[in-house]
Amino acid sequence: MTDRKIALVTGAGRGIGRAVALGLAERSFVLAVNYSKSEKAAHEVCAIIRERGGEALPFQGDVSKGEEVKKLFAAVQEELGSPSVLVNNAGITRDGLILRMKDEDWHSVLEANLSSVYYCTREALRSMVRAKWGRIINLASVVAIIGNPGQANYCASKAGVIGLTKSVAREYAARGITVNAIAPGFISSDMTDSLPAEAREALMRQIPAGRAGTPEDVAHVAGFLASPEASYITGQVIAVDGGMTMC
Repeated sequence: MTDRKIALVTGAGRGIGRAVALGLAERSFVLAVNYSKSEKAAHEVCAIIRERGGEALPFQGDVSKGEEVKKLFAAVQEELGSPSVLVNNAGITRDGLILRMKDEDWHSVLEANLSSVYYCTREALRSMVRAKWGRIINLASVVAIIGNPGQANYCASKAGVIGLTKSVAREYAARGITVNAIAPGFISSDMTDSLPAEAREALMRQIPAGRAGTPEDVAHVAGFLASPEASYITGQVIAVDGGMTMC
């Protein structure tokens, strides 16, 4: 691994992706901040990183589309160099009971949440294999493990991420490349903060830690998995959920 450490985080303009990008910048990574539509937010993340003495550039690209992913990686390579760390964070939800779910909502969620991981991982591996070093970190979800009513598409996509993570980890463990997944639980966000008080209290009762998680809770784990110290951890799914899914 060279002294110049480059990390590409997809969907890094807000939420968990934003926190991960900022956290990796604190670990001296040069950040490629990917966004699809949140241009202003991505530029703000880059500005924060630069204000703190780091280096970051925004890169537009819809990672649910294979051709755009190829262009994204080519742009990152030209501007910064080859990423040694890839964080597959981009994703969407289109909730609804399965009997009412539109085919379009099924396919769009699978493309955004699962196909994107496949496309980005394939591109990232090309340079990681040559370098004999790499870290791929995929954002899954605890609902991939326990299921959730009204989210058949989302749960299926995140369960697919876990299967993909384990398969790629087995393929490239001997090449100095680790592949792991983080499964966040109930993480505070603009969306969860707007939940009715009763719904929020019901969720809190399911969490032994007694609180919602923060994007930074997830970012700390991602930062460790991206480090040299995590070289013997691969093919794992790490739940960041306050104990929600403990066995």
